[in-house]
Amino acid sequence: MNFLAILREQLSAFGELITPDVELSAPVPHCGDWTFYDLADHVGQGNLWVVNAVAEGRGDFQGEPAPKDAVELRAWYDASASAMVETLSVDPATPAWTFTSAMPRTVGFWQRRRALETLVHVWDGHNAFGTPEAFDPAIASDGVTEVFELFAPRMIKRGLATEPEVALGLRSTDTGQSWTYGSGEPVAELTGTSSDLLLALWQRKDAEDPALHWKGNWAAGKRVLAGPLVP
Repeated sequence: MNFLAILREQLSAFGELITPDVELSAPVPHCGDWTFYDLADHVGQGNLWVVNAVAEGRGDFQGEPAPKDAVELRAWYDASASAMVETLSVDPATPAWTFTSAMPRTVGFWQRRRALETLVHVWDGHNAFGTPEAFDPAIASDGVTEVFELFAPRMIKRGLATEPEVALGLRSTDTGQSWTYGSGEPVAELTGTSSDLLLALWQRKDAEDPALHWKGNWAAGKRVLAGPLVP
């Protein structure tokens, strides 16, 4: 999967949300008390954080708040996106600082991580304005894999979640891919499109959403899903 190409596409899609007349005060559901301005600031700051992480080998970058004028905000965001794409446009195997030792510390880590991060936040932005769209199935499936490879173990390691008491199975209805989280035979299975599964894992879609279907001990499965599995 060409994560750099996906990243460019998603960065562009987010930038298109920052129009001259965008409602910066629009609330962003599922993101606490964030407004769209806060979301745009978060994505742009994240871009610059990665530039610093790769260029200087450290993760303590803290930038100035983004401009609060819509036109200036778009220019600032575009500059952050361009800087990150330029920084990541090298061999994916190039060594780079990352926030985890559980996966290869390379530029390829950031290409994938930021592609999937931006993907979710593009959905957040569209959702804030009532226009959310489903994710591409292949990309969403990789996003589900990333949650179980990276974030769920990291949440446990950081003391923000505990090991699941039982195993939960997930199955994508559009890619046929399946995952098991936890030890042993799954006591419940959650099925849905890859997009809906990813949204559920990132707490953008409720476990009882009609688009999701449960088999087995759904009560225990929902407790596993509640995790939290992501930051």
